[in-house]
Amino acid sequence: MSINGKMPSKILEVCADSLESAVTAEKAGALRIELCANLIIGGTTPTVGLVEEVKKAVSIPVNVLIRPRFGDFCYGKAELKAMVRDIKLCRDAGADGIVIGCLKTDGSLDTEVTADLIAVAPRGSLSFTLHRAFDMCKDPFEAYRSAAELGFDTILTSGQSPSCYEGRSLLAQLNAKRKEREPVIMAGSGLKPELIVPLAREAGVRFFHLSGKKIVQSPMQWKNPKVSMSTAGFSEYEIWTADETVIRSARKQFDLI
Repeated sequence: MSINGKMPSKILEVCADSLESAVTAEKAGALRIELCANLIIGGTTPTVGLVEEVKKAVSIPVNVLIRPRFGDFCYGKAELKAMVRDIKLCRDAGADGIVIGCLKTDGSLDTEVTADLIAVAPRGSLSFTLHRAFDMCKDPFEAYRSAAELGFDTILTSGQSPSCYEGRSLLAQLNAKRKEREPVIMAGSGLKPELIVPLAREAGVRFFHLSGKKIVQSPMQWKNPKVSMSTAGFSEYEIWTADETVIRSARKQFDLI
């Protein structure tokens, strides 16, 4: 995401799915917010109301995730129509950037529909990040070339591994091949503060993405033991929120690179 028309040399981005988490992230030293809903399932598109409230509450850039549902990244016509509408609404709500990713059934980036999504915003009015759909691509180098041609500013990736530190070899290879004005690699997934300096040193990464979350218990005193509103493995009485201590620690390590 460009700041004042310029791409920064490094970024510490925090993923937040609430107003409280976004405010905490900025207070703790985040330089950019990726705003979503339902972080517990990897994130989906937040409400326009949340986008507006976060933009009023923080001074750092806010990129908005556009993902209509949980699951894969191969979308139907109705879903793509909704994504177009969501991009327009989030742009009008003040979003600084959009985070998207669409795949074909063969594991390649769906360049045709992605180009249509990017074209929703006047050129240069929003930045675009390719999210971890990139990690589900069959060929990361082909996907990188496609992302560059589409005009993405940033690619969020774990290096096609369970965590970005495990994927540091691919992150390093992508960084080595990057040319000027091509997408910047942003390391994310399983990022802990103590991994920031090693990733910068071993993979050349200077853009970092984390949630820095903690789990807090719901204030509900009455909990109906016979009814659950969640699927197996999830509790409606646990809330994910940004942990100021973790994010401050991440910022401290980030400032060392």
